[in-house]
Amino acid sequence: MQDSIGLGIPACFSAGEKLTDDPGAVTRSGQSVFTSVYRTKIADQCRLISITWCKNLLLHGLSVSVEGPEGESQYSCKVELKPWYFWRKQGSKRFIVEGKAVDVFWDLKAAKFNGETEPKSEYYVAVVCDEEVVLLLGDLKKDAYRKTSCRPALIDPILVSKKEHIFGKKKFSTRVKFHEKSRCHEISIECKKISNGNNVNGVHPEMEIRIDGHLVIHVKHLQWKFRGNDSIHVNKMRVEVYWDVHDWLFSPGLKHALFIFKPISLCTSLSSVSESSSPLLSSTSTPTPLSSQTGSSGSMERLCVNGSSEFCLFLYAWKVE
Repeated sequence: MQDSIGLGIPACFSAGEKLTDDPGAVTRSGQSVFTSVYRTKIADQCRLISITWCKNLLLHGLSVSVEGPEGESQYSCKVELKPWYFWRKQGSKRFIVEGKAVDVFWDLKAAKFNGETEPKSEYYVAVVCDEEVVLLLGDLKKDAYRKTSCRPALIDPILVSKKEHIFGKKKFSTRVKFHEKSRCHEISIECKKISNGNNVNGVHPEMEIRIDGHLVIHVKHLQWKFRGNDSIHVNKMRVEVYWDVHDWLFSPGLKHALFIFKPISLCTSLSSVSESSSPLLSSTSTPTPLSSQTGSSGSMERLCVNGSSEFCLFLYAWKVE
């Protein structure tokens, strides 16, 4: 699964204005990455806008990119939130998408991150095109409209997916809303080594996935079931969970696992595949490489993001030895 990490991870803290897909740079820096992908109308077409927040020991970073021709990512702007650069925490940048001017405004002077990669309050990030605010994030909405002097867009943006890179040794956790109007839920994933008291077989790995502290998935003999899927219920909503932890168990060097959380009631394409006679990922069948089933994890992202306008969480858990 090593090749699947080519996901356009931004080097938010590099000196240049260039994006990189080098996973080693992310891992060596201990850099957390959080990307939200929205679909909205911009430059006369429905496009994907990616808002990426990065965090390491020294500073935060923000980058905004807009989908260009034929689905290619078109880099727009980058903001480095260094503690000693107050002026960079508020400002604007302009770029061109197919002949249309797109402006990005931000105010992060008083942003409260509460230890997270993405800010929680006291900020705004606004994307403007054709005198409309096509995307507005944060709670300072009045300040954003006053600063941009633009009206709200007639079409509300749709949150398509979130992608998060987190680091840990045995336990990984994040918070997410499975629906825009639902409350935030805490997801925790823990990989354990269990001794069976048998000197012949030694220890074997197990995995536990918890939602708000409640155990929802328990995978025993993880070395045989390192790829699989299961359905859980969260506040009466059915959520399909997919995992691929092959590299945790069998690959040297950089190690990350992929977890996907998809509200099954909102995704026809995935539910139809998972209910077919040949499931996308099956915890009961013989494990098959993810690449042979979907092409790559990137293909699975395209299935969720391009094939549906509903929400999906991609969680990349980097295991630090």
